[in-house]
Amino acid sequence: MGMAQQHTELTVWIGGAAGDGIASAGESFAKACSRSGYHVFAYNSYQSVIRGGHVCMHIRIGTHKVHTQGDELDYLVALNQDTLQRYGKRVMPGGAVFYNTEKFQAAPAQVGKGVQLIGLPVMELVGNQQMQNTALMGALMQVLGLDPAAIRELVKERFAKKGEEIIKANLNAFDKGMAFASVKAKVGEIRIGKGDGKRRPLAGGNPMVGFGAVAAGCRFYSAYPMTPASSLLHWLVKYAAKAGVLVKQCEDEIAAVNMAIGAGHVGVRAATGTAGGGFALMTEAVGEAGMTETPVVIVEVQRGGPSTGLPTKTEQADLFQLLGASQGEFPRVIFAPRTVAECYDVAIQAFNLSEKYQCPVLITSDLYLAERLETFDGVNITNVPIERGPMVSSSNGNGYRRFLDTPTGVSPRALPGTPGTIYTSATDEHDEDGIVISDVFTNPAIRVKMMSKRMRKMEHILKELPAPTIDGPQDADLTLVSWGSTYQVMLEAMEVLKQEDLKVNVLCLRNIWPFQGEQVAALLNKCKMTMSVEANYTGQIVKLIRMETGISIQHHLRKFDGEPFEPKQVADQARTILKTKPKTSVFASVVSDEGIPADFSPIENPAVGAEAQRQH
Repeated sequence: MGMAQQHTELTVWIGGAAGDGIASAGESFAKACSRSGYHVFAYNSYQSVIRGGHVCMHIRIGTHKVHTQGDELDYLVALNQDTLQRYGKRVMPGGAVFYNTEKFQAAPAQVGKGVQLIGLPVMELVGNQQMQNTALMGALMQVLGLDPAAIRELVKERFAKKGEEIIKANLNAFDKGMAFASVKAKVGEIRIGKGDGKRRPLAGGNPMVGFGAVAAGCRFYSAYPMTPASSLLHWLVKYAAKAGVLVKQCEDEIAAVNMAIGAGHVGVRAATGTAGGGFALMTEAVGEAGMTETPVVIVEVQRGGPSTGLPTKTEQADLFQLLGASQGEFPRVIFAPRTVAECYDVAIQAFNLSEKYQCPVLITSDLYLAERLETFDGVNITNVPIERGPMVSSSNGNGYRRFLDTPTGVSPRALPGTPGTIYTSATDEHDEDGIVISDVFTNPAIRVKMMSKRMRKMEHILKELPAPTIDGPQDADLTLVSWGSTYQVMLEAMEVLKQEDLKVNVLCLRNIWPFQGEQVAALLNKCKMTMSVEANYTGQIVKLIRMETGISIQHHLRKFDGEPFEPKQVADQARTILKTKPKTSVFASVVSDEGIPADFSPIENPAVGAEAQRQH
């Protein structure tokens, strides 16, 4: 085995069953690396059972910005046999597999050439199987040659509530793991250069939407828990008292959205959040907000559909559900943030636009963006703009028309209780005073006037949206086109291909509705060749672009297996298109290799199965 090479990045996967503490071990490692000045990206692939099932956390660290979880495996921490069976052969030469010899035995035939098997007898070392993750982390840090100080700090923080005894026991397990590896294992050949010492924030999309909401003055959040939107509820609950937000867990999504609309109606900045299935229940109320011109922000985090679908997997397949939510036509705004930092920016913009234009604003992300852990350069928390739109403080005795027809379509809002501003707010079509026009006979002229008034808001909202842009060289031979969370994987593919002197650029939309048709068409008309990259079956952004501009994207790469795109999958397909320059449209779809062996059976050891059942 050669000398340890300096790399600019490396990946660690931690695999096992739900309940093995993978997320907490992975998060501690990711946090320790981010505190040591590395860039980090972590993605957890998990199933929808509380205990058991297969879970694998992919953590990639770099001395430069890492945009995705990557597609290589350097070091594997296998907490069960199943994990080794799935991924053993994927570990890169020079890498290593860490495991507990008292849980299972690993054979050299299960891994590739040049891969170390590092087995720790956990019970013998620390006298407690519950410490296996901490001990394995110690061994990992030793083999990687990373400074243990940051992770030791995290052990203290994590177990602070459990008292000194537990902290001491865990630090002891960590040190024993390090000491064992320093004697029994070789230094890993895949080593990473020193971090830059900068501490960067580490977060996922959901907490950043929550943080943006708090910064924007959101004071009410109602939700019914639904993966993958639940972590937004959890984050807001944690900081609710500190931030002055009333958080309400409701009996269902219908109640959640109506509470948020009620709060918006009385002048409180309010939001609700859910996934596609919960949003299906909310759709009628989205129209209610449109007709009563009530501000509300709705966060919809996509997962695999239809129906209950893939509850813990990612997909971008709810675009037309968002566009078509509720019957009839009314102003709405749809944002699809592309990065963790944009989740924050978009949340602030959503609250401002929903109040300024008195309409529902939908923010859509997906499990991949919402639940990742990623380092980023931070966001601007000073000078957060708060724009509430026209309000009246009293009628001055001149009477008050809640739905006054104005040049922008936005009528001055009066909060309930404002002197001299009693009004009706009906979900039927109504006149400028809010009086229903469809009871005895319909007044076509007023219907046209009110419909035009509401829809007029859209042209003004359009002027407020930041212009779409293309990332990368303007004269690229191929443009990758998408929306939302596929942004960073396309950026990484662009960088990979740049090393091969292949010119690729990226057009990834963040503002979905109102659609910036003229600007998108102007950008696309300059492109030589185009290829869409979407995590769905039917190519939804392709359809929307064609609907709104008449322009067809030429080639397509799709993925709908529930796992996110890997950079290699995008780079390989882009390279193929560039090299072959096909005359007709190419549709390709890719699948993630979750490493299920041909002879895979979920119960490998009947005794283990029986033991697991006893724990329930």
